[in-house]
Amino acid sequence: MSSDFEKKTPVVSKVEEQTSVYEGSEEETKGNLFSSFIDSFRPVGIVDDDEDLTPQQRAIAATTKIPLRHSLSNRHLQMIAIGGSIGAGLFVGSGNALVQGGPAAILISYCLVGVLMYLTMSALGEMGVRYPVNGVFSAYNTRFLDYSWGFAVGWTYIIHWTLNLPTEMVAAAVTIDFWKGDDNGATNVNKAAWVALFYSVIVFVNLFGVRGYGEVEVVMSAIKVIAVVGFIILGIVLVCGGGPNHQYIGGKYWGDPGAFSHGAKGVFKVFVSAAYAFSGTEFAGLAAAETKAAHKALPKATKQVFWRILIFYVVSLTLVGLLVPYTEPRLGTAKDGSASPFVIAIQHAGISGLPSVFNTVILLSLLSVGNAAVFGSSRTIVSLAAQGQAPRFFLWIDRKGRPVLAVGLVFLVGLIGFVVAAPNFSKAFNWLSSLAGLSGLMTWGSINLCFFRHRMALEHNGIGLDELEYVAPLGKWGGLVGFLFVVFVLIVQFWVSLFPTKSADAYNFFQAYLSFFIILALFVAHKLWTRHWSYVRVKDIDVTTGVRVADREQLRAEIAEEKAMIAQKNIFGRLYHFFC
Repeated sequence: MSSDFEKKTPVVSKVEEQTSVYEGSEEETKGNLFSSFIDSFRPVGIVDDDEDLTPQQRAIAATTKIPLRHSLSNRHLQMIAIGGSIGAGLFVGSGNALVQGGPAAILISYCLVGVLMYLTMSALGEMGVRYPVNGVFSAYNTRFLDYSWGFAVGWTYIIHWTLNLPTEMVAAAVTIDFWKGDDNGATNVNKAAWVALFYSVIVFVNLFGVRGYGEVEVVMSAIKVIAVVGFIILGIVLVCGGGPNHQYIGGKYWGDPGAFSHGAKGVFKVFVSAAYAFSGTEFAGLAAAETKAAHKALPKATKQVFWRILIFYVVSLTLVGLLVPYTEPRLGTAKDGSASPFVIAIQHAGISGLPSVFNTVILLSLLSVGNAAVFGSSRTIVSLAAQGQAPRFFLWIDRKGRPVLAVGLVFLVGLIGFVVAAPNFSKAFNWLSSLAGLSGLMTWGSINLCFFRHRMALEHNGIGLDELEYVAPLGKWGGLVGFLFVVFVLIVQFWVSLFPTKSADAYNFFQAYLSFFIILALFVAHKLWTRHWSYVRVKDIDVTTGVRVADREQLRAEIAEEKAMIAQKNIFGRLYHFFC
């Protein structure tokens, strides 16, 4: 094996001495408002003095010193985690999943993928608290697995979320078609004009940096939570026969047309729909790098994933399966609210007005995902640039902590959204969407494998769990189970995409599996380019660079103090801390 990654004493990169300006001193606010605004885009430089390190060690060190601002609070991080798991994937994508699998298949698949999401977030929580670095998904892969794999995962994640910006704006423009039957003048406006409006709004929000993203997500998440909770209450009433038509529904649709639409293959098909619905939850890990006291906020966001999955997905989708048969012809036929099982359930009950409210929620959810796409992709670009896996100029971080050129690249790609003006835009839209495909699943699998190797490295270096501020409940075996489950999903997805029916379908296969070939091609190309053939062995994993508290005795003291505070609480306080 190559000796490129042999251990050397790490030297952490340091930010130039511009701290007072970066933190917002009087220098920054002198002059009129316009000149202050322009001046805020001036970069904070980064100096590298790590010439003696291997590429992997320089990459690890650099991710600890990216000068992004800690502008988010615990409130923002909690709502980002909640908002990331509720969106068009739940409101609209569940309709297509219902057709493909049936109500029982939805419950099975979403519960299993929900467990995977919980394992992933638990792993991310433990690593994120110990190593609060920027661009966690690529940084951890570089640290714990392989330098080239970190490059491949990072760029696949960027492709996924950068292309999500134009696709979500296009989907939002299409969503307005829901009101066509109401003679609404908005439906006569050219869709490109709507894309231009949405694009301008998202650009404006991002002028405020990560704080703008956080505040928007707080509002959007609150709207989505209210919508889901409201539907759950309404759904229980409708199932029990309390709707306007006073018809008891119960489990009627589980008997006819049935619980499964396509047997086991239907269950496997729904796996990817479920993964798409949950994608974005991991943004809490990215946002933690720009959150105050992230070591306290991230574990809370992680622990609450279980309850969000149980309430927002399992309960709401159980009600959807009871209220809408999978033979409903409108399911999975459009991108707007008319294809949403939530809207269809309300329409079946004969309730007027409320379907339009839900379509509005879907519209806002799409724009929320577009806004989140700018955040997720730009931060990953900056992380890769710091690691030497993307052009260095993307490290332009201005005085307000905005990664200017990285955000600019995302918005440049966002102009693809104007493809909506083309006559056959739906075909281009489907291929753009397919580029996202399996990338979320592969990112989750990598996170779980990183976590398993992180635990092995801690054991090898004699670092016990008593030195971890947050411990993932299922330990390293939870990480291994999460990784193996992703491998299983990739295998069955290969089967169901190649043989969606009894005969092979190459077009469907490449559209479904495109992102897998992209990440494989990036990995092989980077290996050939760098000629770093070895992976990171357990004995060579760096478990010290970038840790929040380097002094082990100080860390043990802090953990002991935290445990003592918890022990003083009553039984309800201790239970709340354990679960939330």
